[in-house]
Amino acid sequence: MDYLSLLAYGDTGWGDEIARGVLVTVSLALATLPFGLLLGLGLALAKRGEDPGLRLSADIYTTLFRGLPELLTLFLVYYGGQNLLNAATGALGLGQWTLSSFVSGMVALGLVFAAYSSEVFLSAFRAIPDGQWEGARALGLPHRRILWLVILPQLLRISLPGLSNVWLNLLKDTALVSVIGLADIMRETGVAARVTREPFFFFGFACVLYLVLTLVSAVGLRRLELWTKRGEVAR
Repeated sequence: MDYLSLLAYGDTGWGDEIARGVLVTVSLALATLPFGLLLGLGLALAKRGEDPGLRLSADIYTTLFRGLPELLTLFLVYYGGQNLLNAATGALGLGQWTLSSFVSGMVALGLVFAAYSSEVFLSAFRAIPDGQWEGARALGLPHRRILWLVILPQLLRISLPGLSNVWLNLLKDTALVSVIGLADIMRETGVAARVTREPFFFFGFACVLYLVLTLVSAVGLRRLELWTKRGEVAR
């Protein structure tokens, strides 16, 4: 068996399909990242807030989505979200809408990512001395400007190592969306494996692709971490 021919582009191989799968995987992870980060930051702020209702809601959220298997969360969003969308559009007289696999995957993975990233942000908040807040208030800065100009830059620097680990988990968890029909790496290599009856080769190649994406991400994140600490390195 000429395994290289199996990865050729065009009608003779599966290279173009797998390349599209890589693009879908990377696009899904990148689309999920800002959604999960912003929601996670909001949850961390809610846990630090003075409103007991918000604190309780944030605690329930993180407990729920950290406790549920990611695959089950994906199914709940994909099937339950479709039913909710149809109910909402039907009530508004807009007909039936379809919730795409990409959007369902992004929402489900984003909900899980937010639950874990909120704990990272919360730990980073606790690592910032209270004197930072007190000094900024003494200068007359309002709360929002203190958060934006003083706290958030330190927060991102402190939380970056923990967020890096959560990002790598997110990158690997994108493989789950293959079960709801999204043509990612796992689905494309799975189809190729069934058609060619070469499962070991194609699933082994999928392993290589995920490892490459993980290594590239790890190198990029390490450089970003060093860049955020450039002032400390200079000293």
